[in-house]
Amino acid sequence: MLDGLVITRRFDTPAWLSALTFLAGIAAGLAMATALLVAIGVPASALFDEVIGEAFMTASGLAQTLTFATPLICVGLSAAVALRLRFWNIGIEGQLWLGALGATAVALGDVGPEATRLPLMLLAAALAGAAWIALPLVLKLRLGVSEVISTLLLGSIAFLFAQHLLFGAWRDPATGFPISLAFDASERLAALGFGRTHLGLPIALAAALLVWFLVDVTRLGFYGRAVGENIEAARAAGVPVIAVTCASVLLSGALSGLAGGLIVAGTEHRMSLTLGAGYTFSGIVIAFLGRFRPLATVVVAVIIGGVFTASDVFKVFYGISEAVVVLLQGLVLFGVLVAQFFGAYRISRANWGTSP
Repeated sequence: MLDGLVITRRFDTPAWLSALTFLAGIAAGLAMATALLVAIGVPASALFDEVIGEAFMTASGLAQTLTFATPLICVGLSAAVALRLRFWNIGIEGQLWLGALGATAVALGDVGPEATRLPLMLLAAALAGAAWIALPLVLKLRLGVSEVISTLLLGSIAFLFAQHLLFGAWRDPATGFPISLAFDASERLAALGFGRTHLGLPIALAAALLVWFLVDVTRLGFYGRAVGENIEAARAAGVPVIAVTCASVLLSGALSGLAGGLIVAGTEHRMSLTLGAGYTFSGIVIAFLGRFRPLATVVVAVIIGGVFTASDVFKVFYGISEAVVVLLQGLVLFGVLVAQFFGAYRISRANWGTSP
């Protein structure tokens, strides 16, 4: 039945077709997500109130959405920066864990004067995240080891390292639970006076502006696009491929590490074993839906933050698990990817009697 179909790649996809397929993909993904929620018991009449109304149209819900969005902005930017070069950073959670550990080490060790400790915590978080992605970067550039495998495995190692510290030297002696001591007031990001939002939100927005400037204005961004499109052609044209790759990938790790620092200094105020789950997948979803554009990534991160806010309501009132929330994100991403296929390729029927 499909023998007579020919699939050819479009060399120049019109802007209108790209936008149309993107919007159609989001619509299809949302339709599948809605059908799933209804199938597992969420009343269709309640979807708008729970998702849009609760997450964006109430003061408490919007504050919670922005709080969720703060680290999501950073991990979305992290995924977008790496994926622009076709470097698959599947270890975002590992870099986030290392960032949280770096910030916690500065706090628990009372490193530096109190006035500068918070900036030192965030700097340590970013440097730890960059250091954790440096090994997969070297393995890829020197030995050709797939970054999918190395970043994924290092994510598990980072979590085990966090367990080692929280069940050992950093365990709270008062409770015996695998959590660190609470941070001092000088080691916490200041609240913005709107729910649980804190200074991490403007920091994340500033990071998005910095990434936008780097990838859309500077030569680094131009070179990065060239490397992502065709690395061999970029190398032949004189693009410093190694330097561009190193700078972009290390920036990706630093952004993930910063996300970890913002979580422990902004909302948790201590190190625990529950702060890093699910951020790799969310970061990749945000990057794809934002088309790897930094400012669009911010918008998508806020929307995904709203999904997390609504999911808390779903968990309480409808018994929906965390896995369903991840599946909802996956359905939207799947819809976009399928729709983009039809934007990037032309499907036609071959002439009878001729070979494709």
